[in-house]
Amino acid sequence: MKVTQEKLPASQIGLEIEITPEITKQKYEQVVKNLSKSVNIPGFRKGKVPRQILLQRLGVTRIKAAALEELIPDGIEEAVKQEAIQAIGQPRLRSSFDDLINNYEPGQPLVISAAVDIEPEINLTQYTGLQAKAEEIKYDPTRVDELLDKERQEMATLIPVEGRAAQIGDIAVVDFKGVITKAEGEDESTEPTPIPGGEATDFQVELQEDKFIPGFVSGMVGMNPGETREIAAQFPDPYANKELAGKPALFTVTLKEIKEKELPELNDDFAQEVSEFETLEQLRASLETRYQKEAEDKTKANQQEALLEVLIKNVEVDLPATLIEQEVDAMLTQTAMKLSQQGLDVKKLFTQDIIPQLRERSQPEAIERLKRSLAIQEIGKRESIQVTPPEVQARVKELIEQYPDEDVDPVRLQSVVENELLNEKIIDWLLANSSVELVPYGSLSATEEPAAESADQSPEAATEEPTTSPE
Repeated sequence: MKVTQEKLPASQIGLEIEITPEITKQKYEQVVKNLSKSVNIPGFRKGKVPRQILLQRLGVTRIKAAALEELIPDGIEEAVKQEAIQAIGQPRLRSSFDDLINNYEPGQPLVISAAVDIEPEINLTQYTGLQAKAEEIKYDPTRVDELLDKERQEMATLIPVEGRAAQIGDIAVVDFKGVITKAEGEDESTEPTPIPGGEATDFQVELQEDKFIPGFVSGMVGMNPGETREIAAQFPDPYANKELAGKPALFTVTLKEIKEKELPELNDDFAQEVSEFETLEQLRASLETRYQKEAEDKTKANQQEALLEVLIKNVEVDLPATLIEQEVDAMLTQTAMKLSQQGLDVKKLFTQDIIPQLRERSQPEAIERLKRSLAIQEIGKRESIQVTPPEVQARVKELIEQYPDEDVDPVRLQSVVENELLNEKIIDWLLANSSVELVPYGSLSATEEPAAESADQSPEAATEEPTTSPE
């Protein structure tokens, strides 16, 4: 088989494949033979249709098309193998199928034009001596006291209060009913609309302004048990319920009882109650260590991110469509899995109409992710950075012990761990051979919130606190 190669854009190799006369004739005759056995033509028994009748009834074009459907993939596959091309993805036919039908003459050579994607060549114009800036996350000692205070608040005993009015910090037991009132400029005759779910009896309200919509809590301050008061409030905008966002409301509130919190003492008994530690000193030391590590890890992550952003500016690569599509597939699969884990119906979110839009919007991020990944791999090759089997086995053992109830594929886990460790080593090498200036938090991006600042953790387990939603 004669094959001519041509280098094409987007890491493709063009192939001009000449299929020999013997093969074009053999394939055509094989198709005719198969059709004569399977086609039903009135007046003839199956398998006994004369060749000339078969050609007249089916038409030469249909038979040629059937032969080409076998010739084309077989020819491309053989050409790729013959030329020892490390193709990725599926080959693409560049010739017009209609032209191939017109040009196809059994017993004559047939030229097919195709293209295959290959692994891209990557050019790193610079990967040592890079310079970047990253925000430093510093350990905040007050976080330990804030977390301990939160635990005390959650373990507080509620004590009935008599002889005074409600104040900030109290727990108020109330009956309430809310309506949406007319907004400025609306018709005076507009009737108030009941708020969906805006009615309750014996409802416990913690008098903290950030717990409810603005105006609700402050309007209750100074109320005495048995008193009924109309309280004006305003739903924030944005709000979880879009129909209520920004709307003015009026609540009729009856205060039935006031309670106040009696907090447990901050001592060794408290430490034993909320954690596995015997003393408060041990609990504090553990929290300090954890938050210090969080700050260090977040700072390092910021350094890595800043450095990788600089690195990809020095990457020259012509990405093939196959790799981009595979990366987009992986991104959408990850998103779908996360949404499913949150209890959302992925089929309703990923409809046939929306998927093409999602794929198109995902392409820029997919390209950046590929550039990062390929650049890291290239650095590993150039610097001969490797991980050892003992390192992999140690991490695998650690993960299995950490998640003993998880059903994992050990071969798959080992492969994932090996890739992660190798990436870590390469990025650490990159950090060691570059300069990343640490700057104060917030000086580069006013809106970004560091993970170490946003995820308070309980003493018992390093899990995120649930955020209290506005009522």
